Amino acid sequence: MDGIPIGPSPGHLVWRLAMRWRVAVDRALAPLGLTHAQYVLLSSLHGMRRAGLHPSQRELADHTGLEPLYVSKLARALEADGLVGRERDAADTRAVRLTLTDRGREVVRPAIDTVQALLGQLLAPLGGRDDPRTAGFVRDLTALLDAPLDPPD
Repeated sequence: MDGIPIGPSPGHLVWRLAMRWRVAVDRALAPLGLTHAQYVLLSSLHGMRRAGLHPSQRELADHTGLEPLYVSKLARALEADGLVGRERDAADTRAVRLTLTDRGREVVRPAIDTVQALLGQLLAPLGGRDDPRTAGFVRDLTALLDAPLDPPD
C-alpha cells in the first residue's frame, strides 16, 4: 500500500490504552462511589494541598489537564456530594478556590490506595512500578505530552 502503515498507529494505541486504563480505574473506584474524573480532581487537590497550595479551579485544571469548564462542573458536583468546598478568592473574585472537606479527605485516601494497587497491576507487563522499563515508559509518555500540538508552519 502506498505509504499507509500496516497495523495500529501509535496514536490509536495511546488512545486505546487511555480508554482501557480509564475503564479499569472507573471499575475499581465504583465501590467507593467515584468515577475516574472525580478521582483525578480529588487526588490532585489532595496532593496540591499537601504541598501547601490552595488551588483555584483554573490551577487545578492546568495541573490535571482537564478542561476548566469540566473541572468547574466536577467541582460543583463534588461540592453537592459534600466532598469539596468552593469559595471565591478574596483577591480575584473571578477565581474559585477549592478545598477538600473532612468527608472528601476520608474518601480520597482509600481511593488513592485503590488506584495505586491497580497501577501496580496495570504496569506488571512492564515489570512493575519500579522497573526500568516503566521509568522509560514514563519518560516517553512525558516527552509526548510535552510536545507542542500546534501544526507546523
